[in-house]
Amino acid sequence: MNSAGMPEDAAQDVQTILDAEYGDFDSAMIGEETEFCGNSYYEQKGTSDRAWQEEWSAFERSLKTEARFFSRTAAAHLTSVFKGIEGMFATDGTPLVIDAGPGTSLSAIYRARVFQSDDRLVAALCRPDQQLGSPPASLATAGRMNARGISVFYGANEPRVAVAEVRPPVGSRVAVARFEIIRYLRLLDLTALGAVSEGGSVFDPGLAARMERAMFLRSLSQHITRPVMPGDEGFDYLSTQAIADFLATECEPPVDGIVFPSAQAAGTVLNVVLFHKAARVEAIELPGGTEIKATTGQMYEEGWELEYVVIEEVPAEPAQTDSPAGDGGWPDPASLAEPSMPRDPDFREPTLRIDMESIKIHVVRRVEFETDEHDVRRYRWVKQDLDF
Repeated sequence: MNSAGMPEDAAQDVQTILDAEYGDFDSAMIGEETEFCGNSYYEQKGTSDRAWQEEWSAFERSLKTEARFFSRTAAAHLTSVFKGIEGMFATDGTPLVIDAGPGTSLSAIYRARVFQSDDRLVAALCRPDQQLGSPPASLATAGRMNARGISVFYGANEPRVAVAEVRPPVGSRVAVARFEIIRYLRLLDLTALGAVSEGGSVFDPGLAARMERAMFLRSLSQHITRPVMPGDEGFDYLSTQAIADFLATECEPPVDGIVFPSAQAAGTVLNVVLFHKAARVEAIELPGGTEIKATTGQMYEEGWELEYVVIEEVPAEPAQTDSPAGDGGWPDPASLAEPSMPRDPDFREPTLRIDMESIKIHVVRRVEFETDEHDVRRYRWVKQDLDF
C-alpha cells in the first residue's frame, strides 16, 4: 500500500492514465520533471497548525480586550474548533467524547472541600449532600471552567487527587466524599484530545485541513490545562470559561462536562468538571422533623481526641389518624383551595448521589512540593571600551 491507500498495481495504472491524459510531453522531451510522469518524485508536505494557533491567539485577545460576552468572533472560532468532535478518535481508538455514569469506566468521582473552622465543618457533616457538592450560585467563585456565579461540580477520579486540587493550607481539614453518577453523561476527554489523529487519501482535497485541525487540537489540551498564576485568573480563565459555556450550550450535540489531566498530582489521574446542568446532587432522604447533630471530637482522660460523629434524631412514628375530611368523608374544600407552591426551585435532574459511608476527614499536617532545581551562574567582567 502507498500514500493513496491503494495497491501498487492500481496506483501505477492511475499514474499511467493521468500521464496520458494530462501529461506535459513538451516539457518531458526537454528533460523537465512533469506532474504525472512516472519518474517524478513527491515529498509529503509537513502539517502546520500555524493558522489555527493564530486564530486561537485572536480568540483570547478578543475575550480580554474587545467583547467578553456575545462575541461573534469567539463563537465562530469555537464552532470551527469543535465541529464534529463527537465523531473523532485518538490514535489508539479512544473517542474524544466518552460516556460516564452507571456501568461505565467513570461511574463515580470524588470531591473535596477545605475547612478552617469547626462550625462550617459541622454544618457540612450534617448535610454533606448540600455542603460538599457544588456551591450555590451566590457562593460560586470563578474557576478554570466557570465564571463567578455559575455553579459547576469539580471532582477527581481518586481521593488523593481531589485533596491535592483544593490546595489546602497546613492545619486545615479537608472533607472528601465519593459521588456516584446516577445518569448517563457525555464528557469531552482532553487526555484523548492530545492524541487525536486524522487520516485518509493524499488525493482527498480536505485531508490537509483536517490534519492541520487535528494538530491544533493536540495542542489545545495544553492551552486549556496550563497552570495559571495567582492573580492572573481573571484574564487567563476567560478562554477556558468560554469553551465550557460553548460546550455546555452551543456545541452540537452538547456535552455535560470535561475530563482533563491533573496538574497537582502525578500519574494517570484525572480531574472532572460537570457543567451546571449536570452538577445537581440528589438530596439525602430524611424524615420530616429530623434533627441532625455532629461533633468533631471528644474529651478523654488522656485529652482531646478527634472523632467525627453524626447523629440523626428522627421523630417517633405518629399514630395513624384519618385524613382531614369534610362532611361525608370528602376532603375539606378549604385544603383544596390552598395554592400548591413548588418546594424546590431547582428543576435540574439530579446527576450525583453522595455515598454517605465514603466521607473522610483529612487533617493537613504538611504539604510537599515536587520541583525542578536549576543552578544560577553569576559572572563579572571589566568593561572595555572598543575602538572602531
